[in-house]
Amino acid sequence: MTILITGATGMVSSELLRQLAGKAPLRALVRDPSRSPALDGVDVAVGDLDDPATLVPAFDGVTTLWLLTPMGPIAPSQSMNAVWAARQAGVRHIVRLSAIGAAHDAPTRNGRLHALSDAELQNSGIAWTILRPSYFMQNLLGALAGDQLHGLFGEARVGTVDVRDIAAAAAEILTAPHRHEGMIYTLTGPESISLHQAAEEVTRALGRPARYVPQSPEQTHAGLLKLGLDDWTAEVLTEYRGAYGSGWGDFVNDHVATIVGRPPRGIAEFIRDHRERLPSA
Repeated sequence: MTILITGATGMVSSELLRQLAGKAPLRALVRDPSRSPALDGVDVAVGDLDDPATLVPAFDGVTTLWLLTPMGPIAPSQSMNAVWAARQAGVRHIVRLSAIGAAHDAPTRNGRLHALSDAELQNSGIAWTILRPSYFMQNLLGALAGDQLHGLFGEARVGTVDVRDIAAAAAEILTAPHRHEGMIYTLTGPESISLHQAAEEVTRALGRPARYVPQSPEQTHAGLLKLGLDDWTAEVLTEYRGAYGSGWGDFVNDHVATIVGRPPRGIAEFIRDHRERLPSA
C-alpha cells in the first residue's frame, strides 16, 4: 500500500509525513526537488497539480491519496487534475483536505470552491473521506507583533484546531481508509476560543503582556494588502473575517477524538509547545 502525499512541503502535509513515517510506504509529491522532505523512507516524486502530464508517473502504484490543494482561484482545477490522475492509476481511496463550512452557499469563496471539489470527489467513483478543519492554531504564530495580537475573529469565538491533530486524524484515516469511507469530518479543538483568550495564553507563556487588537473587516483588508498579500487572498481572508466575526466558527465537536482516540489539543497546550516560535519582543 503506497500513500501519496500532495502539498508535501506545506504546513499540514509536512506534519502528516512526519507522523506517517515508518508506518506505511510513502511518496511525497513536490514541484521543486530541492525542497523535498528530508525523511527516511519517503519516496519523492516530482510533479505539478497544474500539469496533468507530470502526475502520471507520480501516481503509478499509489493505492491511497492525500489530496491537498493550496487556497487560490485555480484550486478546483488542481483537485480535478489529481482526481483524474488517481482514476487512471487505479487509486482506491482519496482523503481530501477541504475547508471549514465548505458549501455552495458558504460565506467565503474559498468555501464555495472547496464545495465544488468535494462534490467532484464524491461523484468520482473512488472511495473518499473529506476533512474540513477549523481555523489552524498555527496561524496565530505569525499574528503577534510586539505586544499586539491580530486575527480574523473580531470579538467572536472559534473552535480552532492544532495542525498536529489534523495530521493525526489524517494519518489514522490513510492507514485504515475503509473505516472512514464516505465520511465527512469537521475537525475542531476542544473549546471555542476568543483571541483575547489566546493573548492571555501568550502572556502566560512569554511572561510579558500581550493583547488582542480587534480590527474591522476594512482594517483587516488594508492590513493584509500592506503585508504584501495579493488582492484575491486578501479579499478571501477578509471574507473569513466577516464570517468568523459573525460567530460562524463558534462550535466544537468530537471528530478528532473519535478518529484518533484522544482529545484534541487546546490553545494553552499549543501556546506552551510553540513558545519558542513566538516573537520575544
